Amino acid sequence: MTRKKSASIELPEVSISEDGEVRHLHLGTPWIQGSMRVDEPYAIELEYVQRMLAWLLFVPPESVSKRRALQLGLGAGAITKFCHKVLRMHTSVIELNPQVLAVCRAWFKLPPDGPRLTVVLGDAAEQIRRPELAGTVDFLAVDLYDHEAAAPVLDNADFYDDCRRLLTDDGCLTVNLFGRASSYERSLASLSAAFGEQALWAFKPTREGNTVVLAQRTPTAPKRAELMARAEAVQARWDLPATKWLRVFKPVAPRP
Repeated sequence: MTRKKSASIELPEVSISEDGEVRHLHLGTPWIQGSMRVDEPYAIELEYVQRMLAWLLFVPPESVSKRRALQLGLGAGAITKFCHKVLRMHTSVIELNPQVLAVCRAWFKLPPDGPRLTVVLGDAAEQIRRPELAGTVDFLAVDLYDHEAAAPVLDNADFYDDCRRLLTDDGCLTVNLFGRASSYERSLASLSAAFGEQALWAFKPTREGNTVVLAQRTPTAPKRAELMARAEAVQARWDLPATKWLRVFKPVAPRP
């Protein structure tokens, strides 16, 4: 969870719960802000988080370990851990709440910082404007919610402009659009203003209501056969349900 600082807002207390073999992260409410299967700490438990990895459909699998990932909002660290431990990428994450980082390290198997892993405690909106980050990120995961999961904290065209500047030419952003007070159409319009409608792809909502949208720095129009071949490779290499994604994943704008 990452949000702008305010003198009138205190960061929520972080707690955990367990449901059988799955451990959950909470930020001051019963809402689940992240999950981990205790016996498989580097696998991705939640369906929508798996879908955040759909950028893998747009890059050659053999190039992935040479690429860089950045996650905005640590949560339970599922994406960061997967990119670092499974995909073997250089991975960074920006998180505002130091309690979230401490709990992830103690209870969610987040590795310590090292040559390929960096955690920055700070405001994502400010940190992504650092000039040295421009054009360096291949995969940008955005999952920024207040502790009540009511609506995205950063969800406007200016923020998505800043995100786009981070990306390499073939880089992708994926964003979780979920919230009881959020508007999918408004969020899509903000993404379109920053990236262009032809750059956007979207999943159908999960049962829980999470809608993952992908934005490409440089729009492409791969044929379905190309996407299926890439999905089969992703599924074989990293055990993600990528072939199932293609049933519920399509361009936002019709392709010619």
